[in-house]
Amino acid sequence: MTTEYNLKILEKLRNTYIAKGFASSTRCYVKKASGVKIFDIDNNEYIDFAGGIAVMNVGHSHPHVIAAMKKQLDNFIHTCFMVLPYEQVIHLAEKLCNLMPGDFDKSAIFLNSGAEAVENAIKISRYYTKRTGIIAFDNAFHGRTNMGMSLTSKIKPYKYGFEPFAAEVYRMPYAYCYRCPFKLSHPTCNTACADYLNEFFLTHVNPDQTAAIIVEPVQGEGGFISPPPEYFLKLKKICEKNGILFIADEIQTGIGRTGTMFAMEQWGVSADITTVAKSLAAGMPLSAVVGKKEIMDSVHAGGIGGTYGGNPLACSAALAVLEVFENENLLEKSYILGKKLNQSLKAFQTKYDVIGDVRGKGPMMAMELVKDRETKEPAPDKTKELVQFCYDRGLIILSCGTFGNVIRLLMPLVIGDKELDKGLSIIEEGLSIIN
Repeated sequence: MTTEYNLKILEKLRNTYIAKGFASSTRCYVKKASGVKIFDIDNNEYIDFAGGIAVMNVGHSHPHVIAAMKKQLDNFIHTCFMVLPYEQVIHLAEKLCNLMPGDFDKSAIFLNSGAEAVENAIKISRYYTKRTGIIAFDNAFHGRTNMGMSLTSKIKPYKYGFEPFAAEVYRMPYAYCYRCPFKLSHPTCNTACADYLNEFFLTHVNPDQTAAIIVEPVQGEGGFISPPPEYFLKLKKICEKNGILFIADEIQTGIGRTGTMFAMEQWGVSADITTVAKSLAAGMPLSAVVGKKEIMDSVHAGGIGGTYGGNPLACSAALAVLEVFENENLLEKSYILGKKLNQSLKAFQTKYDVIGDVRGKGPMMAMELVKDRETKEPAPDKTKELVQFCYDRGLIILSCGTFGNVIRLLMPLVIGDKELDKGLSIIEEGLSIIN
């Protein structure tokens, strides 16, 4: 049986037994992955600039993470922390609470996915404030559960046909400077998009009915949109004035993705509640909600939790991930990688008119592709063409954005100069063709 025949069989079996909606963007069936390299069943080699959608910050199959998981496997896999607790959850909670921005006591809970973390952050906010309203933003993505979809902005493919959505969710414009919803320019705008929250209270939801606002420090699926320096400071001040909780969704930005352990550090804002997932456990299903102890402890015993939340295998992986960050100076590497990417993408922008905007924080960088720089008309077809061009040459990249015209970079932070330069050269070759 040849490998090609195996691929055909896999595709046939997939089409027979896997639901159509559970789709994949490539036909690359992975056999092995290590560091920043992926190998498929045909032994083709790929450089990974996607990182499992921001999950593999420490790289694929990091030996320290694998060793920690193997050690735990020899002991036990599951007891349910809500029945028979174990120390891994305690140690991980301690580390996350100490790492999280904010000069106040904190506590944490553990769950399975980013969407589940968001659900629980909303539950806790409503329980603590005794209010119901939640404010989310244009271009936001917060998951695929009913509450996650309700908070998410983009209709297709995430929300289409899945109505009705959760009640008491209100949406306001975000600080998308490249496509300012107020038709202004920073800094002369004085961050009017943040001040608009005061007007929003007059026309959408009263502040004394609002439990929380939820924001991504850098919007992920929405197009790696990064707001101005003063944006979150203004929002947080308005929230504090009105007794509204500030939830930072750091599911994609957290664990070193933006050059700091958590992105909100770069705005000097401490969220009341933070959600964490993705790169927390290097591919194991684990998420966390970390917040002010007063808020987190307000919920009655048994009111939050879940059968698999804080699985010991996943927590062991997460503890190992944090050790890798410390032992290998990954935050410093992340910062340096971000500077290199910013310099490279800005250089591409000067050469290729198809790039309308370059933005992001640290190595969480993106290019927005347009048909015309003056009109800023999105170029989703050229974006798809570039993604396919790179894939055909052994580079995995992802698109995103409300208009499907943004190329985002999420390579593991452990990437070496050789792989980075090769990947960037493939992207530039593709840009020269689609430009």
